[in-house]
Amino acid sequence: MIPARLALGRLREGNLRFAEGRAGRWLERCGDRIRDVAEAQEPFAVVLGCSDSRVPAEIVFDQGLGDLFVVRVAGNVAAPSQVGSVEFAVERFGVRLVVVLGHSGCGAVRAVLDGEVPRAAEESLRAILDRIRPCVEHVSVSLSGEPREAVEEAVILANVRAAERALQTGSKGIARAVRERGLQIVGAVYRLETGLVEWLDGPVENRA
Repeated sequence: MIPARLALGRLREGNLRFAEGRAGRWLERCGDRIRDVAEAQEPFAVVLGCSDSRVPAEIVFDQGLGDLFVVRVAGNVAAPSQVGSVEFAVERFGVRLVVVLGHSGCGAVRAVLDGEVPRAAEESLRAILDRIRPCVEHVSVSLSGEPREAVEEAVILANVRAAERALQTGSKGIARAVRERGLQIVGAVYRLETGLVEWLDGPVENRA
């Protein structure tokens, strides 16, 4: 399995190809790739992202079949099932890089921020939105009086970092891989307006 640094480089390069309109070269060999991965997979990175139809990880990173192990859920939250899915990929395939991918204009974040959660919402939906709520409450206090756009941006970033922390603290297997196998958990935000991914630098534990 390739080191986290090289895996991150492949994602950066792929996203630039996508944003510049040069993506999709892997499609030329898609027929062969289907047969190659039919019996086994060796993804080089895990992406925990939002279910938003505008942010398909394989496309925005210009990767092909079998390259990424993708976990998608509204609001890119890290509930137990998402943590377990990431842990599975880390343990089973030896992946060294996990990316938590948020995005601008996130509907789940906006729903909580604007108080638009229907009272009749099912418990399953509330379980997702309730994981975003602490980020909204913290940012709303710290940025009281700031423009709506600034608050939303801060909540999106805080929500990504919350998922990063949840992955590290919610799984002994993931934590062990960080300590012993060089696993890195990296946060990022996809910009709907440009197609570019912005990377959040620095160790998880040092982020606000």
